[in-house]
Amino acid sequence: MTLPADVLAGLVRPVAADASLGVWVPGMPAPQGSKRHVGNGVMIESSRHVKPWRESVKWAAREAAAKTGWKMADGPIVMSVVFLFYRPKSHFGTGKNSDTLKADAPIHVARKPDLSKLIRSTEDALVDAGVIRDDCIIVDMSASKRYGNNQGAQIWIGKLQNC
Repeated sequence: MTLPADVLAGLVRPVAADASLGVWVPGMPAPQGSKRHVGNGVMIESSRHVKPWRESVKWAAREAAAKTGWKMADGPIVMSVVFLFYRPKSHFGTGKNSDTLKADAPIHVARKPDLSKLIRSTEDALVDAGVIRDDCIIVDMSASKRYGNNQGAQIWIGKLQNC
């Protein structure tokens, strides 16, 4: 499932691509950060949310690829990701204005999780899904964290022409 066109307007940028894939991933985006050692050579993810997020990305990407006939990208690609998060209650008025967004409420999420760690978990899930061969083939990346009415990520991947 992808977000409606009016929601996507301005979120992703068009490029000259032979083929493209759009993926909407519902859920709470989770960062892939450091691993911690728990003994006997065993390492585990610091965030308990990363595994469910990667599974969500993997299955949404596989579903979108199957619907569109997308073949695994093995050459240079461009990728755009918009991570969306629910707004905190402090962004809204109180009482009868509890549904009204404050005029000074920010658009972008300037708090944890780190954008680079969100990208890392999402790229790795796309590789696991078989949508891209390896994250090293991403030659151009656009990513942002924003507040929205939905929580998840809108991903766009384009196979570059003549590269």
